[in-house]
Amino acid sequence: MEGGGGRKEKPRAKEPAARLERAKQRSAQQELKQRQRAEIYALNRVMTELEQQQFDAFCKQMQASTE
Repeated sequence: MEGGGGRKEKPRAKEPAARLERAKQRSAQQELKQRQRAEIYALNRVMTELEQQQFDAFCKQMQASTE
């Protein structure tokens, strides 16, 4: 019996390339998440402004109808 646990060593020639590819994928995924988050924040800001404008218009309309 061998004392090495019976595991065979895999060739490590492709390992750096695979590791580099995974790192690139993770980096691209992070960039995508950051871009999506920025777009969500921008959309939220626009929607908040629109909601405020509509509320102001509603208040003016209600004020005009009570006078």
